Amino acid sequence: MRYLIKFSYDGSSFSGYQKQKGLRTVEGCLEEAGTKLNGGKKVKINATGRTDKGVHALCQYANIDLDVKVTEKGVKRAFNSNLPDDIHVIDAKKVKAGFNARYEVKEKTYRYYLNMGEYNPIKRNYVYQYCYKLDVKNMKKAIKYFKGEHDFRAFVTENVDKTNCVRKITVAKIIKRKDILIFEFTGNGFMRYEVRNIIGALLRVGQGKDKPEKVKEILESKKRTGGLTAKPEGLYLENIEFKDKIM
Repeated sequence: MRYLIKFSYDGSSFSGYQKQKGLRTVEGCLEEAGTKLNGGKKVKINATGRTDKGVHALCQYANIDLDVKVTEKGVKRAFNSNLPDDIHVIDAKKVKAGFNARYEVKEKTYRYYLNMGEYNPIKRNYVYQYCYKLDVKNMKKAIKYFKGEHDFRAFVTENVDKTNCVRKITVAKIIKRKDILIFEFTGNGFMRYEVRNIIGALLRVGQGKDKPEKVKEILESKKRTGGLTAKPEGLYLENIEFKDKIM
């Protein structure tokens, strides 16, 4: 039986989502818990995507095949009984055998949190402690260039390996709450480091090193020529919408 699980995690103590030998990862912990639920028979978790080391997820999904008979509530309960405290399964639902979480995604939303105020040691793993003022007005002008369908090759790390970097971003905005900046992006897909590289370019604008129009030039160049990659701790996978309503 195939199940879709919805889960969240604190990425602070993981070496990223993807399973890596000898390292603590989200995928590794999920497969270990799933194997216990499956009577000791190994399982494979298939998620909608991966996050990097230090990145958090409020809403992530993955499908898993189980050979044991168990209710949806039982799947949720069993996972949470065997998972560490920094991962939590929010819901579980039976899906058709051919369902693939990765390919059924309609859009994803990421948010990045940055603190321009006093350094906060309590939130250092959850909000990027930049701690300097930025030109938010110019950053808001610059972020508008990312809306729409573009080839984002200039903002993808190791883009020489990517044959298709065209993605569509429908939401690209900055929300200011006192000293906290929230960068929000919704699109039909994001590639490795893409959001963090975009944030890096916006930071240069906020620092006065680049004009807002420079972002457009970089985007249209389709060339990754260095640039700043923002730190991971402020980034969250906020939400995922599927093509059809699942949960």
